[in-house]
Amino acid sequence: MDLVELEEQARQLLPQGVYDYFAGAAGDELTLADNVDAWDRIRLRPRVLRDVSRVDTSATVLGAPVRSPIHVAPTAFHRMAHVEGEDATARGATSAGSLFILSTRSTSRVEDVAAASGHGVRWYQVYVLQDRSKTEEQVKRAVAAGFGALVLTGDTPYLGRRLRDVRNAFEIPANVGTAIAEASGTGIIDQAADVTFDDIAWLMELSGLPVLVKGVMRGDDATACIDAGAAGVVVSNHGGRQLDGAIASADALREVVDAVGDAGEVYVDGGVRRGIDVVRALALGAQGVLIGRPVLWALASGGAEGVRRLLRALTHELVLAMALCGAPSIADISRDLVFS
Repeated sequence: MDLVELEEQARQLLPQGVYDYFAGAAGDELTLADNVDAWDRIRLRPRVLRDVSRVDTSATVLGAPVRSPIHVAPTAFHRMAHVEGEDATARGATSAGSLFILSTRSTSRVEDVAAASGHGVRWYQVYVLQDRSKTEEQVKRAVAAGFGALVLTGDTPYLGRRLRDVRNAFEIPANVGTAIAEASGTGIIDQAADVTFDDIAWLMELSGLPVLVKGVMRGDDATACIDAGAAGVVVSNHGGRQLDGAIASADALREVVDAVGDAGEVYVDGGVRRGIDVVRALALGAQGVLIGRPVLWALASGGAEGVRRLLRALTHELVLAMALCGAPSIADISRDLVFS
């Protein structure tokens, strides 16, 4: 699947402001571009004369089995891309055997997404709100709906300045809204700016679920998250939508993996566009990768089936890349594959 063509199809289908909201990033979008380029800078040392007649992409997320290490990142306002919104995305992820992470800024009810997800593995992404009773209510609904973990976003005390949205005077369409968190016309929820490592324990106690922290780009922050009780972290710069000039996720991954060690799981998002990128991420120590914008393009172009096709296409690319690297299973993807 050509993801450039997929994005172009979505661009033609979506209103310009909606496309720019999804595609855009903060400032001059330097980090957005570098997220993709950084994976290309990683070169691999393939093995030869290994039996790769059968390649197994099966993996786990916090112990739950999944068909591949390619998963759906939390992104906002899916009904701007497709009338069925997050319900369709969840169905597509489940049919592909991938983890689905639901955003606080979902345009579908958490209970409806759970029903659409069915037996699929699903986690719930959390923005801690200024009114913490709202966060408590949202988390309790997610727990009741069978979400298996919480993903605390740590990199968004305030929204980055996204110039495409400014130029477009973009506002979230009134008929979209959020079904989970209250939002203003610009999609800004009343998120708290005083979130600290202490809130990891608060969320764990509130939910009884494992908590991962998303937005971690430094080894010392990763260590602090694990020490505070987190089950893992997501290496992420929010797709370049927060601090323009932040390093690429690929460039931060090794340091974070080394800091966490065996004490938790590490996932990564940002710029993953090919199966070979997944091999690169796993070779550096990631447990799995999260896909953001391409899922939105697939949703806009083909609904649930579009999402399924995208995830399966990336998995097929992963199979080929693993075979050519001499790695017949996910466990065989190790750091010695990376040229450094």
